[in-house]
Amino acid sequence: MGFLASREASQLFRRRRSPAFAAVAISTLLLTCLEPRVSGADDCPKPNVVLIFADDLGYGDLGCYGHQRFKTPHLDRMAAEGARLTNVYVPVPYCAPSRGTILTGRYPFRHGVMRNPCPDANVNDVGIPDSEILLSEALQQADYATCCIGKWHLGHQPQFYPTRHGFDEYYGIHYSNDMRPVQLLENDQVVEYPVVQCTLTRRYTERAVDFIERNRKRPFFLYLPHAMPHKPLAPSEEFYQKSGAGLYADVISELDWSVGEVLKKIEALGLEEKTLVLFTSDNGPWFGGSTGGLRGMKSRTWEGGIRVPLIARWPGRIPAGHVSDALAGTIDVLPTVLKLAAIPLPQDRTIDGRDIWPLLTSQSVSPHEAIYAMGGPRLMTVRSGRWKLHVHPPATRLLADQLDDWIDPRGPDGVTILAPFEQYMPREHPGVLTGDQPKPMMLFDLDSDPAEQHDVAGQHPDVVRRLKKLFDAMNEQVSTKNEKRPGVSRAGGSSKAVGIEIALDCAPPIKRFSAHDADGADNAKQNHRQHHGVFDRGGGLFIPNK
Repeated sequence: MGFLASREASQLFRRRRSPAFAAVAISTLLLTCLEPRVSGADDCPKPNVVLIFADDLGYGDLGCYGHQRFKTPHLDRMAAEGARLTNVYVPVPYCAPSRGTILTGRYPFRHGVMRNPCPDANVNDVGIPDSEILLSEALQQADYATCCIGKWHLGHQPQFYPTRHGFDEYYGIHYSNDMRPVQLLENDQVVEYPVVQCTLTRRYTERAVDFIERNRKRPFFLYLPHAMPHKPLAPSEEFYQKSGAGLYADVISELDWSVGEVLKKIEALGLEEKTLVLFTSDNGPWFGGSTGGLRGMKSRTWEGGIRVPLIARWPGRIPAGHVSDALAGTIDVLPTVLKLAAIPLPQDRTIDGRDIWPLLTSQSVSPHEAIYAMGGPRLMTVRSGRWKLHVHPPATRLLADQLDDWIDPRGPDGVTILAPFEQYMPREHPGVLTGDQPKPMMLFDLDSDPAEQHDVAGQHPDVVRRLKKLFDAMNEQVSTKNEKRPGVSRAGGSSKAVGIEIALDCAPPIKRFSAHDADGADNAKQNHRQHHGVFDRGGGLFIPNK
């Protein structure tokens, strides 16, 4: 009854959408009947689509992307049997705007989610607008079963809920797993609080394979945005301390297991040749992860913050072991999937993404002249071919003055956030920390210098001029959009925060401790432990002190 009620509510909502959306729906029906099928998918006019979206997984966190200690056999197999892309970018180095982009095919300044909704910082009015057409909505109109399991983070007020934006079913947390209150929802109802986070990956996986089983006889879209490896890291008892490489590796192992379970279910149902499976991440890693030798991390527009892995598998359609170094982005997921499903793109708006099916199946060149990255409402970088121009400099090292004595204001407390206490500290930086000091208009040759160590702007003024011209053309569009939004200036600033620091602007106040304080950093940490509880290592649970 709950599923039917949710679906009927969603259908009622869709009938109230704009005329433009209705036109897309009518066009979809006509083209499905009249258009020739897409090359490479001739036996499957409506392929199933599984989109697995890891949270804060770094470019170097997988074995197939070079990690020597993190074991990811299922993802490695997925890459060996499909395609692996090496130059894929997200539009921002943090959560919510990146999620808006993968589902709309549009840069954040177009879809409107340019900062993170944060209930514990009273950022409650940010969410995906009704005017946006999400991948889920386009597929739902084409009679796909649709389901979102995991982190939504496109708004936690009722008008932003997944079930109002094209998903028949939802199960997960509406925002990051360190934002209070951490509540688990089924469709539109809270079903658990507080959440035992070490069970999340397993439960999300069970829900995912159940959805596939129930919809095996019709086309389906499964969007699986996992909570991990976003902090707090929380592997289940079956994976805790089993990797031999630390808590982060434990979490990656369980995430890899989850991918394996999804692939196993697809194979067991005989759906392999009808199902496209995509795996990628929303941004670079937090402390403890790996950028694979790239500079920076999450929240920074260095390569380590915005370059992500992307693996695609579709036996019989995508050649096994294919690797493409062509420039692409998560903006390309929506147009690629809609082309495969014979669904036309909306004609009443700009879609920044391009169909990258040729990149997944051949050595085609990139369809992009340039890819851009933002920080909040501000355009920051442009990449074109081998060159990357930082028009605005990335921020310096995150929490550089608190390498060992940082107390996370959103850390596990044994009461509202249930996860292992033993999280990573700023000293365990995931990326390269060396290189020329940040300044405006830095140019890097990523073919010869992927770690962005040496600014070569002075040697290539012609390249700087060309990229700056591309940047200025896009920035004019950014400025025009920002003029229409309250609190955002034409220059791209914000009344809330400026540039990349917006990644942290919704965090609660950060407590700072010094070894020279009266209690000292060690006493501060001990007090934190005594107040919040201890980690039960055997059971993988956080036990609050009595």
